[in-house]
Amino acid sequence: MSKKCCLTGKVANNGYAVSHSHKRTKKLQKVNLQYKKVWSREQNKWIKMLISTKAIKTLTRTL
Repeated sequence: MSKKCCLTGKVANNGYAVSHSHKRTKKLQKVNLQYKKVWSREQNKWIKMLISTKAIKTLTRTL
């Protein structure tokens, strides 16, 4: 299964881990994904989705 948010489409980000001596090594900043049950009005049932925590916050704010 891909590490991608179903609603926003967020994926991992490339970045650098910077040490005390400022030596840079590449690292992968992963998305904070959670399984959440969301009510679908079109299908009239609960759907289990893999969404980011930012998307969860915006869902609860709009309800």
